[in-house]
Amino acid sequence: MAKRESYESRVEAYLLPLMERHGFELVDVEYVKEAGTWYLRAYIDKEGGIGVDDCEVISRDLSDWLDEEDFIDDSYVLEVSSPGLDRPLKKEKDYIRSMGKDVDVRLYRQLDRQKEFTGALTAYDDKTVTLTMEDGSQRVFDKDDIALIRLALDF
Repeated sequence: MAKRESYESRVEAYLLPLMERHGFELVDVEYVKEAGTWYLRAYIDKEGGIGVDDCEVISRDLSDWLDEEDFIDDSYVLEVSSPGLDRPLKKEKDYIRSMGKDVDVRLYRQLDRQKEFTGALTAYDDKTVTLTMEDGSQRVFDKDDIALIRLALDF
């Protein structure tokens, strides 16, 4: 397991019982380098949405634990936030929550002269995602070809 995955896994294992105690959902944990700076991000949610006070509670607890455990070698910025409305679908629970809803799919390479598709998520498995398009047709996409999939925002 790479260093990045090890850090994410360890933080996730710590956060899961904490989320349960507070009635929150752990959406994702990521350890990424952006513009030369490492970021450890925890995305949390709850019914009705996450507020700043919720993020602060988790951030303080997580920060104290990270200081005690001191297992991350690099300097990093800790962020705890809401995943936002445009969060990508990554885990099975994201797909379950999005079934029947419109999603945007962005592909790495063009398919039928386009890279972006929007349709209702009607099926998924380990390898594919199926959308029902506006005209009623179905399109099946290989997950390996998908650069990004997220709920479609309709304003």
